[in-house]
Amino acid sequence: MVLHPKAKVRAAGQEVTFCCKASGTPVPKKYYWYHNGTLLERKVHRYGSRLVLRGLAPEQAGTYHCKASTEAGAIKSAPAQLTVLAQGQQSCKPEPEPSLVELPSECPQDAAGSRYYNVGRCPPTPCAGSPADQSGCGADAGRCCGVQRMETREIPCAGSLLPIKVVAECGCGPCTQPRVLVQGRVTAADTGEPLRFGQIFLGGRKVGFTGYKGSFTIEVPADTQRLVARFVDRQQRFVDAIKVLPFNRRGGATYQEVKMLRKKEPVDLDGSRSNAIPLGEASGQEPIGELVLPAGVFLRPSGEVFRGTVKASVTFLDPRDMATASAASSDLSFANAEGEIVPLRTYGMFAVDFREGESGAALQTGPVEVRMDAGQVWMPEHLQKMKLWSLNPETGLWEEEGVLRPAGGNRGKREERTFLVGNLEIRERRLFNLDVPEDRRCFVKVRAYSNEKFNPYEQLEGVVISLINLEPQPGYPANPRAWGRFDSVVTGPNGACLPAFCDGQRPDAYSAYVTATLGGEELEAVASSPKLNPNAVGVSQPYLGKLGYRRSDHDDPNLKKTAFQINVAKPDPNNVDETNGPIYPYRSLEECEEAPVSANHLRFYRVEVDKYEYNVVPFKESDLTSWTGDYLSWWPNPQEFRACFIKVQIEGPQEYMVRSRNVGGSHPRTRGQLYGLRDTRSVRDTLLENTSGACVEFKCSGMLFDQSLVDRTLVSVVPQGSCHRTAVNSLLREYLSRHPPVAENNHTAAFTMLAPVDPLGHNYGIYTVTDQNPRLAKEIAIGRCFDGTSDGFSREMKADAGTAVTFACQERPAGRESFFQRLLTAPAEA
Repeated sequence: MVLHPKAKVRAAGQEVTFCCKASGTPVPKKYYWYHNGTLLERKVHRYGSRLVLRGLAPEQAGTYHCKASTEAGAIKSAPAQLTVLAQGQQSCKPEPEPSLVELPSECPQDAAGSRYYNVGRCPPTPCAGSPADQSGCGADAGRCCGVQRMETREIPCAGSLLPIKVVAECGCGPCTQPRVLVQGRVTAADTGEPLRFGQIFLGGRKVGFTGYKGSFTIEVPADTQRLVARFVDRQQRFVDAIKVLPFNRRGGATYQEVKMLRKKEPVDLDGSRSNAIPLGEASGQEPIGELVLPAGVFLRPSGEVFRGTVKASVTFLDPRDMATASAASSDLSFANAEGEIVPLRTYGMFAVDFREGESGAALQTGPVEVRMDAGQVWMPEHLQKMKLWSLNPETGLWEEEGVLRPAGGNRGKREERTFLVGNLEIRERRLFNLDVPEDRRCFVKVRAYSNEKFNPYEQLEGVVISLINLEPQPGYPANPRAWGRFDSVVTGPNGACLPAFCDGQRPDAYSAYVTATLGGEELEAVASSPKLNPNAVGVSQPYLGKLGYRRSDHDDPNLKKTAFQINVAKPDPNNVDETNGPIYPYRSLEECEEAPVSANHLRFYRVEVDKYEYNVVPFKESDLTSWTGDYLSWWPNPQEFRACFIKVQIEGPQEYMVRSRNVGGSHPRTRGQLYGLRDTRSVRDTLLENTSGACVEFKCSGMLFDQSLVDRTLVSVVPQGSCHRTAVNSLLREYLSRHPPVAENNHTAAFTMLAPVDPLGHNYGIYTVTDQNPRLAKEIAIGRCFDGTSDGFSREMKADAGTAVTFACQERPAGRESFFQRLLTAPAEA
């Protein structure tokens, strides 16, 4: 499906047009349209690939999708929502929705004891089209609800007034079209070696190369529902990786680590004799099966039989090895006869490469036999459904090659065994799969939060949640027999719903291993030991006990805390305790997606130790649609984010909070006005006594949102303690003196500068990174700052490397503990 219908809003009596388009061989010409799952009569609506509804009535609201079919198969589009407004009903209410931001610690709490302030937001929902709107099949951006007017307010904080901008009115305007990107790195699954200058394909079209370190950036084409990318090693050391990459439809960059499977070293075969190659890589276990190659089966592309020496490389991905899940291709899905994309459960994948021994020319084969050991199939119901599949590299969907049928063993010690046998011809380089369709499906609700408080208004969008389905050994949930499937979904404003295999009879028939990443940073799961807290996990008892929730460090506190495992127990509709999430039946996807935050769900959170950010113009970095064009916006360009950090060395007996205060410095519209505050706690240098370092963000100098004039931000860096400045980087001081005006530095307890416009680098103690993902830009800049180099990345602070300014600090006088000292010494129940 290359064109999907788009969501529309119309007033009653108007008309609406939905469009879809499919490609294939032969070219699809039959289209069917459905309203809320019910087929619309072709004679009544006279539709083809375009559906026109005139004189809309309220009962015509709902979801619409199309299906295209040929004799080769069928495919369904994604659903599109039609909203029909009654006469006089507004699609964009002028009153903003609540949206809370945290104020600095020095600001007083309100009557309820909260330090959060409601700045409002406008939901980016579509607005009603006008009668003059075009057919709606083109790339028209349309109109969406957005900010019409903002107001500036002042909040008394610590004897001064803190400015803040709040949304005063919402209204309809042009929809923002943020760039949607996928970024990441491609490396070998076994050694971590980067794929240097590998080719990247979308469909059959080459779109670029990976970098020297394996990095890549893909701009997601408009109207993409499923992003299928193929990574090719031009040196042929790795099997092509075909990945279905998750992305954030609301804009910005999603980060993804791509692992490639190293090709098996070729073996020499005699093409005139019969050969068998084992399929199975798990150490200490019997192969899952074998590939049987009859005599004379190898063919040149012309059809001529080749009987000489064959270099045969057969690379098998064994799901009994848990480490192979990240290197698997595609998302294990196929299109069924109705055109629905449905999941498979794998028992192993293999790639073949046959070449002539002398010339290295590629060879094809006639019919070969795939034999699978039935004893490796632990679920008896799968024996009757096992099939052989091949992967279409352009669609990322598996296509059926044939059925595997039971047959007896035929050689030596294996004669007592039962094999499942199938046949295929290898005419092109494809990945093959031993799979069964699995209809025991559910959805798992997961949310990500900015901290461990789990406030509903501090959810993170753009987090990649990944779920690997495991087949556990009975009685040993922590030691699974194999993995069977994996999925990744990006969180939206209401979390994410991940598809998973489940079972209603045996809760532990399938388990799920779940992780979360944001811009390459791993988020933490809620602890399961020494005591399981249902309120923290987000799931009430007794259902939580049935799920068997365990964080990855449950038995060994030295392990990472960034994953959890659950039994995917299908909810019992007759048990009220199991009807409120976090597991939903497969037909209840809408209920899962729209579940309130009070419903059961599983949680991840971001570990941000002693860090605080305040923007005068509120902006949620995980939701680019929340960006507002304003002279005081911290990020002036929503298409590109430039993160700037200054490295501060502190000589003192403890760790200290360091604040940057950022105000307009040279632009006539912002001079003297606050952009925002950043607080960061210094980190001890393990090699230097009484020394710590802080990487403090500041607002970069440069063009403001109107792109007309540069503003050099006036940045003040102030350690929050009894400190005085002792040194300034000589290169930085010289640069600032050569680029006037020079900020006064009369106050020895602070360092002030008009921030440089140029990206200076580690020799100056200034670290600048530009990226389409603001969080990723900041993560990279912080890693370089910690390391004190221009392109390094470290989490170990090297306080005396690449430093801009140095302060000497004394221990605070008794009775004046810092906020974070009080936090660390607070009783557990606080």
